[in-house]
Amino acid sequence: MIDSRVVRTYRELFRSPEFTPLFAAASAQSAALAVGGLALGVLVYDTTGSPLLSALSMFGPAFAHVVGAMALLSAADRVPPRAAMAVLLAASGLGTAVLAVPGLPVWAMFPVVLGLGLLGAVLGGVRYGLLSQILPRDGYLIGRSVLNASNGLMQIGGFAVGGVLVAVLSARGTLLAAAGLNLLEALVAWAFLTGRPPRAQGRPSVAQTWRGNALLWSSRRRRNAYLAMWLPNGLVVGCEAMLVPYSPGHAGLLLAVSSVGMLAGDVLTGRFVPQRWRGRLSVPLLVLLAGPYLVFALRPAIWVAAAAVLVASIGYGSTLLVQERLMALTPDDVHGQALGLHSSGMLTTQGVSAALAGAIAEYTSPATAMAVMATASLVTTLALAPGLRPPVPAPSTAAG
Repeated sequence: MIDSRVVRTYRELFRSPEFTPLFAAASAQSAALAVGGLALGVLVYDTTGSPLLSALSMFGPAFAHVVGAMALLSAADRVPPRAAMAVLLAASGLGTAVLAVPGLPVWAMFPVVLGLGLLGAVLGGVRYGLLSQILPRDGYLIGRSVLNASNGLMQIGGFAVGGVLVAVLSARGTLLAAAGLNLLEALVAWAFLTGRPPRAQGRPSVAQTWRGNALLWSSRRRRNAYLAMWLPNGLVVGCEAMLVPYSPGHAGLLLAVSSVGMLAGDVLTGRFVPQRWRGRLSVPLLVLLAGPYLVFALRPAIWVAAAAVLVASIGYGSTLLVQERLMALTPDDVHGQALGLHSSGMLTTQGVSAALAGAIAEYTSPATAMAVMATASLVTTLALAPGLRPPVPAPSTAAG
């Protein structure tokens, strides 16, 4: 059945049944991840004095996503989405509460952290697959752009609020607050989302996940879409990972303008880019994403660096356009797995790129590492560009 609804404005978006509770649950989860991640990083650092272990405690879940993508993502389409969201959010809350147990050894925290990452991989597939059901096809782009923008804002606010809570409640108390927020999200999902059957038949399994990933990867056009969302983006995150060592005293400013640029890119592409332009803008935006970082090879003044980061981050809007292309190329019954694979692959490549940039900086300098990663992103974009061209419409045959 063809969905006759039209969703092209924010008003129409929030009038769509169930988008508001999905938006509320996703926003609260982003805030809980930021608050809980900061508290865990502080707790581990206070316990061990190790910057490495502190960083791994905060960002370790991203590496678990690749395991989830390879083993668990078939569940995203083979479980009822409302129940799955409620259960996964509740489990995330309980796992976060375990991390706050007094006297829990640091070595015992890391299996819990990795488990939370696995849950997050499946949760992302369930959430974005449900979004594709709640909204008609022409509304997915604006809906995802609003969720992306909310995620950025909640992370910024979450880190700020988390810092206050750690000072007032302690790191363990802040972890409990994050756990409570996750449990609240689970209640919202269960109470306000509609029960739906799974999008695909069969039981979730590792074999089903492999078969689904093989199906998604079997199309050259889908492969190009995935690579375009993973590689140029991930390489530029390697540039961002060097902002702190590049200018420790101004890192907060640089990271803030990066968030502002990303938010602007999501809003512009999700709300204001006409349908007829979307297929043409993904490659130029990917070029914009990396190009301004080349200026760091010259070690610019801080105001020039901030302007470059701001402009470059607008290019993150390219991911929305390529993601819309992916949805058009993907069967409905694997939308959840397709979107979960995108999210897990993106987080993994970002983590690997950050580590690679750090290794380059160890032997050169942060500025050189940023220029190298930006160049690699541009080269990758140019290699992928032919596969991202919009399809040429078939010529019509005139009658008579």
